[in-house]
Amino acid sequence: MPEAKTDRRREAGQRTQTQLVDAALDLLARRGEDGVTLRDITEAAGANVAAVSYHFGSLRSLCDTAVEHALERYLDAQQEAVSALGPESTVVEAAAAFARPMMKALSLGGRELAVMRIVARVGLDPPEGWDRLSPRFDRIRADVVRVLKANLPDVKRQELIFRTRCAAGTLNWLVLAPIAAELTNQSQTQVERLLVPVLAGAFHGTTSA
Repeated sequence: MPEAKTDRRREAGQRTQTQLVDAALDLLARRGEDGVTLRDITEAAGANVAAVSYHFGSLRSLCDTAVEHALERYLDAQQEAVSALGPESTVVEAAAAFARPMMKALSLGGRELAVMRIVARVGLDPPEGWDRLSPRFDRIRADVVRVLKANLPDVKRQELIFRTRCAAGTLNWLVLAPIAAELTNQSQTQVERLLVPVLAGAFHGTTSA
C-alpha cells in the first residue's frame, strides 16, 4: 500500500509538472515573455504557486523548461523527417525534410507559429547551458549532410555543414521577420513550393569551384 500511495503521488506530481509546462508555453506563445505572470500560469494549469516552487524553483525556470520542451518537440519532428531520407534522396528532398516542421507551423499559423517563433529565438540566441542539445543538432545536420554529400561529392563536408547551418538560420529568421506573413495560413503545399527552392539553392550552392 505505501508503494501504491507513493506511485500515485509521483503520477500526480508529473501531471502537475506537465500542466504547468503546457500552460506556460501556451501563455508565452500568446503574450510573450514579458506578458506572463506566475499567477496567470498557475490559474491556467489549475495549480498553486507552491507547486511551481516545488517542481521548478521559480517562474524563470518554469518558462525555460517550457521553451526547452518546445525546442525538443521541434527537434523530434525535424529528426524524424531527415532520418527518413534515403541513399537516393535529392537535394530538394533534403531541403523539404529539413524545413518540414517549420513549414507546417507557417501553414497552420496561430499558436503553432507562435510556439515556432519561440523556438526560432532560442535558435538564434541560445541561452547559456543549452549546449547539451548540441548532439541533437549534430545528428540532424549529419543526416542532411549525408544526402548532400551523395549529390555533391566535390563539395567538402565542412562546407556542406556550413550550408546546413545557414539554412537553419534562414528558417529561424523567416518565422520572425515580416515576410512570414506572406506564408502564414497558406496551404503546406504552397509554403513548400515557395520555400523549398530557397533552401535547396543554399544547400546546392554554385557549380563553380
